[in-house]
Amino acid sequence: MTDILALLQPIAPLISKTTLRQLGRVIFGMLVMTGRVTMLGISRWAGKGGSYRTIQRLYNTILPWAAIYWMIFRALLFQSGDEYILSGDEVVVSKAGDETYGKDCIFSSLAQRPIPGLAFFAFSLINVRLRRSTPIQVEQVVRSEEEKAACKAKTQARKVKKKPEEKRKPGRPKGSKNKNKQQVELSPELKRIQIWLQALLNLMGDILPLKYLALDGHFGNYPAAWMVLQNQLHIISKLRYDAALFLPFSGKKKKCGCRRS
Repeated sequence: MTDILALLQPIAPLISKTTLRQLGRVIFGMLVMTGRVTMLGISRWAGKGGSYRTIQRLYNTILPWAAIYWMIFRALLFQSGDEYILSGDEVVVSKAGDETYGKDCIFSSLAQRPIPGLAFFAFSLINVRLRRSTPIQVEQVVRSEEEKAACKAKTQARKVKKKPEEKRKPGRPKGSKNKNKQQVELSPELKRIQIWLQALLNLMGDILPLKYLALDGHFGNYPAAWMVLQNQLHIISKLRYDAALFLPFSGKKKKCGCRRS
């Protein structure tokens, strides 16, 4: 327990002494307990000073978690001179009951089906040399009613069989106009992630310069890449299966005709 309090000293200026002591008890209980982590289970393993009411008071306390994560990483885990890559991904946790804030029916990649639970989007810093990932920011994903309705309508539209269209004539349709591809309309999901990403970069400042943001294949599209570029980062992701990707032409070019790229 003394070692845990010593490791928590970097965040002492951010929280009160009472909260620091409660946090030490909770960490001790989570490290020694077995099975699923619950408030009741933590109180049984936390020992003296870690009653169920104490755990409730801690969970009802508003804490600056983003600053806490960053201070712990900077004081205990940061390796000066090493290269870091920022990564982001959404995590789904199953949850029963009806009173939990943000509970929704969310698709789980592990279960391969929608399940009742909570969704969290986490940013992590990856040390390239040590090949070690450290969570640096975790935010709960709460979708609005408009976003749920739009997602449901999109899913139903996919199920409806499209009518066979008549074969269009070759060439550009008459009356069509050029579109400005630089103007991108971000989805509500990308807007949320952009706000969290900007807040994290502002918190870190110039102490840890980052170049890349790694995301999964769900974000392998132009709007997501545009959003990342607006924050002076480059995206590392997996392209969609139907992406039109071609390698540069390396053969001999003809004297006549258009140039092959």
